[in-house]
Amino acid sequence: MNILVNDETLTLPSPLTLDQLLDTLACQPAGTALAVNQQIVPRGSWAQHWLHEGDVVVIFQAIAGG
Repeated sequence: MNILVNDETLTLPSPLTLDQLLDTLACQPAGTALAVNQQIVPRGSWAQHWLHEGDVVVIFQAIAGG
């Protein structure tokens, strides 16, 4: 399956959930927000949100500052 993650095309096995994507990318979920196809996905739904061919995923990291 090909998906776009932060403007980078990745070829990954399917089926794949958002939780599994973060594990594959070695991203820590703390301080992370995810959007799929321009829709924010609540953290509680990551394990049930299946990715599909052509999905566009944006991973945001919270940054402290002021």
